[in-house]
Amino acid sequence: MNIFDKGFVPSEAVIRYLDGDYVVLKPGSFVRCAISGKPIPIDELTYWNVDRQEAYADAASAHAAFERYGNGA
Repeated sequence: MNIFDKGFVPSEAVIRYLDGDYVVLKPGSFVRCAISGKPIPIDELTYWNVDRQEAYADAASAHAAFERYGNGA
């Protein structure tokens, strides 16, 4: 099933973030940005934090998380 199929309903994926990669634990079409709450399509996922297991929509959100929490968990 893909986004062009009739009846497709976007769902939130559950992902385990690794260094430079991730593992999809529960399939879905997007994850949520930990800072803005904005949905991020899986194929556009670029920024995340391994220690906090969070995804970020863009570099600005990743930087905001770094300023808020620092480098570690």
